[in-house]
Amino acid sequence: MGNIVMNAAQLRVPFLLWQQMARMSWEAQLVIALRTAGMLGLLRQDHSEPHRMVAEKANAATEAMHAAIRAAGRGERADRVMAAALRPYRRRTKANVRRLSRKKP
Repeated sequence: MGNIVMNAAQLRVPFLLWQQMARMSWEAQLVIALRTAGMLGLLRQDHSEPHRMVAEKANAATEAMHAAIRAAGRGERADRVMAAALRPYRRRTKANVRRLSRKKP
C-alpha cells in the first residue's frame, strides 16, 4: 500500500513541472503578441522595449544556468534542478505580461 502512495506522489512531480512550463509558455506567447502589437503601433509601448526584450533574455539565461548549477550542487533531484532553471524565465514572463498589459495614458 505504501508503494502505491509513493508512486502517486512521484507521478505528481512531472505534472507540476509540466504545469510550470505550460504557464510560462502561455505567458511568453502573450508577451510576444503584446510586443508585436507595440512594434506595429497598435499599443503604446516604451521606446526601450526592443532593447529590453534582447537584454532580458541574456540575463535570464545566466540566472537560469546559475540556479541550475546551485541546485545540482546541492544534490537536488532532476525535476528540482529544472524547476530552479525555469524560475528566472517564469519570473520575467509573468512580470512582462503584467507590465505590457497595463493600460497606458
